[in-house]
Amino acid sequence: METIKLKSHIGKDGILKLEMPAGISDVDCEVTVTIKPKLSQAEWVAFLEETAGILADDPIERGSQGEYETRDELV
Repeated sequence: METIKLKSHIGKDGILKLEMPAGISDVDCEVTVTIKPKLSQAEWVAFLEETAGILADDPIERGSQGEYETRDELV
């Protein structure tokens, strides 16, 4: 099994055309299609405005990183 991610466009006629990379031809296969619409710029702005500062009352804190390991010099 091989997973290939392709970006494509569904036309006004509702037809999705997929062009496979070289090396994959004349084979029977099972294809799974996941439809994941892209967000518009306005939707991204709304998402950012909705989520910006959401952790202000519960900030993420970085714990101690421990001691730095001393290593031998490379020659």
